[in-house]
Amino acid sequence: MRVLHFYKTYYPDSWGGVEQAIRQLCVGTGRLGVENTVLTLGRGGASRIDVEGHVVHRARQNIEIASTGFSLGAIGKLAALARQADIVHYHFPWPFMDLAHFLARVDKPTVVSYHADIVRQKRLLRLYAPLQHCFLGRVDAIVAASPNYLASSPVLRRFAGKTRVIGYGLDRAGYRTPPAAAVARWRARCGTPAGDPLPGRFFLFLGVLRYYKGLHVLLDALAHLATPVTGAAGRYPVVIAGAGPLEQALRQHAARLGLDHVHFVGAVDEDDKSALLQACYAMVFPSHLRAEAFGISLLEAAMFGKPLISCEIGTGTTYVNLDGQTGLAVPPDDPIALAAAMRALWDDPQRVAAMGRQAAVRYGALFTAERMARDYHALYRQLQQRPGAV
Repeated sequence: MRVLHFYKTYYPDSWGGVEQAIRQLCVGTGRLGVENTVLTLGRGGASRIDVEGHVVHRARQNIEIASTGFSLGAIGKLAALARQADIVHYHFPWPFMDLAHFLARVDKPTVVSYHADIVRQKRLLRLYAPLQHCFLGRVDAIVAASPNYLASSPVLRRFAGKTRVIGYGLDRAGYRTPPAAAVARWRARCGTPAGDPLPGRFFLFLGVLRYYKGLHVLLDALAHLATPVTGAAGRYPVVIAGAGPLEQALRQHAARLGLDHVHFVGAVDEDDKSALLQACYAMVFPSHLRAEAFGISLLEAAMFGKPLISCEIGTGTTYVNLDGQTGLAVPPDDPIALAAAMRALWDDPQRVAAMGRQAAVRYGALFTAERMARDYHALYRQLQQRPGAV
């Protein structure tokens, strides 16, 4: 079986959550005999590379408008690659993709992974909505990553008859076990000092520093946690790992608030990411807008047996993180509630350990890459055998 994936960005040029999901899907279904190809855009010329057993074609991006890349070359490339595929797998949102589907006259069985609603460009959404509805109405199947998102998305509710839920999954074997020395180094660099009941502990945020991640809320929450725990250097330290368009503004905001216990460490490689996940006390994930459809970093922390703090925004964040079981869920854009949740976990290490164990159990039951690949493979076979049926 040959499957063509189409999305605006992909490895090794971009490392976001959607790219991670596509990568895990390609590797996982590849083990089940699927031959995966990815078509994406690049800022250089057209190219072809191999990534972990699957082929990636990059068409040249001509222009970008409102975070949407456009490429004349991608239309012809999509048409050619679709003719060789048994299934075309689209990854939404990307308005150019909808247009390209019709211009390329794709006539193979199609599935859309609906990763997120379009939240920010509301005016442009009104212009795009007719194309969006036409495209989603034409494809054979739609997949949401959580029942929460299916229930709360007006767009998905419109197409509920052809939508099913397949959660994201991660392969634990793809994450290296960090050396003890690396874990100790991060704890010594960023964690609480020797006088703390658990020296070296810190909260971790991991992700791209985008507008919907709610990191300004996290900084404001830390300002509410002004009472020292073990002295000035030990006040609820937080590591913010990742880069992005808001990094400088967030650094300036932290400086204004006097938060010298917030550590901006920039983008980290896979080894340091594993070490941070192992070293941290808990994951704090303050995304406050629906553009955060799932939260792969939450899943990574659960996989490492860490408790989670997230916001209830009607998306997959609280599908991964069950309030009171795997961690705590708080209202979005509420620094006082977020501060209270951080304090509650900080003051109760036994509860933290129990929640971390529950998070790991939930990961193993629902969110492995093997399960995701198996469920998508079954859908592919169904579409291949009975085009148009879900």
